[in-house]
Amino acid sequence: MIELRDVHVKLASAAGEVNILRGIDLTVGAGESVGVVGPSGAGKSTMMMVIGGLERASSGSVTVAGADLTGLDEDKLALWRRDAVGIVFQAFRLVPTMTALENVAVPLELAGRADAFERAAAALADVGLGHRLDHYPEQLSGGEQQRVALARAFVIRPKLLIADEPTGNLDGATGKQIIELMFKMKEEFGTTLLLITHDPALAQRCDRVVRISDGQLSTLEAAA
Repeated sequence: MIELRDVHVKLASAAGEVNILRGIDLTVGAGESVGVVGPSGAGKSTMMMVIGGLERASSGSVTVAGADLTGLDEDKLALWRRDAVGIVFQAFRLVPTMTALENVAVPLELAGRADAFERAAAALADVGLGHRLDHYPEQLSGGEQQRVALARAFVIRPKLLIADEPTGNLDGATGKQIIELMFKMKEEFGTTLLLITHDPALAQRCDRVVRISDGQLSTLEAAA
């Protein structure tokens, strides 16, 4: 599902060129769950952005869900993301002027699905929000907003789900509910999961743990 080979990301700054990723090699099988841990600034989110086609590698090869991302232009990357990848962020990233139903329907509408709202309603019911379809993000709790984000990510039945600190803005109990729901849906749909977290215990829920330090994969740990 994911194959990174000697991936580098270099960014220009006022102080000169900064090496964010320095020769990343990573292979993730279909249906596998991988936890990504490491200190702030180590390159976790940048690696996620590269894998999700949201940022270009400076060099190296990036193959995800059967596509060579280095060979796709921006339009083809957008179509690939629409069909293959779901992303859940710490900050929810819902459209504030859209209802929960409209937020979840967006990727289906972009794909031209005539049943976009029907499928979106079913996805919200799956995450326990069948009664909140017409509510706007500001009318929902943080946990409910993240449930909407999960429904939006899973509604396309993605081959890959990338979750970047999905419980970072939630209290402990609510965060645990979101994680349980995310793993339940991952198993139900056979989705490959890449979970970025500062919480080692949460990472251990995955099949494997990858540790990034200073832009490099420093250790691989078998999850308990």
